[in-house]
Amino acid sequence: MKTITHRIGTRAEAGAAPDEMDDLDPSDQRRVLARYAPLSAAQARELVDIVAESSRWRRTPAIERGAVLLRAAAILRERKEQFAEIIASENGKVLREARVEVEKSADFFEFYGALARSAQGTLLADARPNSHARVLTEPIGLVLAICPWNDPLLTPARKLAPALAAANQVLLKPARDTPLAALILEDVLRDAGLPDDALGVLVCTPSILDETVLDDRRLAGVTFTGSNAVGNALRSRLAPRNVRLQTEMGGKNAAIVADDADIDLAVEAILGAAFGQAGQRCTATSRLIACAGVHDRLIDELARRVTKIAVGPSLDPATAMGPLVTLDHRASVQGQVHCAIDAGAELLAGGSVPDKPNLAHGCFFAPTLLAGVGPGTALWQEEVFGPVLAAWRAESVDEAIALANASAYGLSASVFTTSLATAERAIAEVDTGQIAVNLPTSGWDVHHPFGGFRDSGSAFKEQGVQGLQFYTRVKTAAVRFG
Repeated sequence: MKTITHRIGTRAEAGAAPDEMDDLDPSDQRRVLARYAPLSAAQARELVDIVAESSRWRRTPAIERGAVLLRAAAILRERKEQFAEIIASENGKVLREARVEVEKSADFFEFYGALARSAQGTLLADARPNSHARVLTEPIGLVLAICPWNDPLLTPARKLAPALAAANQVLLKPARDTPLAALILEDVLRDAGLPDDALGVLVCTPSILDETVLDDRRLAGVTFTGSNAVGNALRSRLAPRNVRLQTEMGGKNAAIVADDADIDLAVEAILGAAFGQAGQRCTATSRLIACAGVHDRLIDELARRVTKIAVGPSLDPATAMGPLVTLDHRASVQGQVHCAIDAGAELLAGGSVPDKPNLAHGCFFAPTLLAGVGPGTALWQEEVFGPVLAAWRAESVDEAIALANASAYGLSASVFTTSLATAERAIAEVDTGQIAVNLPTSGWDVHHPFGGFRDSGSAFKEQGVQGLQFYTRVKTAAVRFG
């Protein structure tokens, strides 16, 4: 068992908050991975002051900043197996998925490390004689990154890489259920050469975060991934002060399968997107809209395949789907499934806690397929964030697109078809920030702009070149030289 210490500038010390917390293994809740006391208010305030008042990173030349991020990418890859085991143990995703998370985290630092060499602005003509104007990009300043438990290394990497490439100071708030991954990343960045005062990791309670950071007048931006309830509360709280806010929140992602689709291709893609990471990702496929001509065959094949998914401990090489993150989260997922069945949905696979003895002490839930889940039901509208796929029959592509859009969310969608016309129509008409054709709703690369519409998030994209826009501001300067 690891004892967590906190870095406050150049010091490492135990948390001074009164209540200790346990970081438990979702595969076996009897196993305590780490025990720690969170930061006290005084410790958190000192850490915030150190990071907020620092200027070393902003004064570091852009090429040197990029070199630090590139070294961080290399270190992540060198330590991939070690880090993957920690992520799998702490989060519950299987080792194969955890290795991908480490690789993609490295990709973020590599991509934005290289972008540090890109143009820092533009030169413009000026109507005044002997003058020119220029447009400069500057860091916005102190950024708070609030991250969830489902991608505990990748989401911080997605936020820290562009924020640091743009020369901001960053405070990182990891989820209480997965603090180890964030502390790994802090160590990697320091080993890569990031100054001690450029990044602070706030392993603290929400009340301490509220008290020490959110009302700090030096705060320039908050980037948040998590629930709509918290994201909307942040929007209300920060709006009067004009603090920049980026949110990536819920999703209820639909896969449309047209009558002319390649069924084998669709089944493989939907299975991976619905049940990978036990469905605990914002881009997971949670709604299946099958056109009438393929509905029965598709549902039969999916039901057959879902029952064969091997559920087990995250470190077992034979496991295809690991546990949910906590027992409380499992209870929430199970409750939503039971409500759907009570509302008339047909249970075709799963829907229960596995009864195998080796899974008795974990947070396991069987991958679940439900048919006849109507658009007016809670399961069609509400994010489950678990291994649950709800299916509905559509009579036409017209109806399927309308059903896909019948959601408050607009994060990701996919369409399976061999018709170019249907593909292009779905791209134009499905109201989501990402749409894939004959590909899963999940799996977007680091250079792809990422972010949803409507209740799925804010207008600021993450990833890609566009991901730098949240972390930079534009200044125009004019110079008379003669």
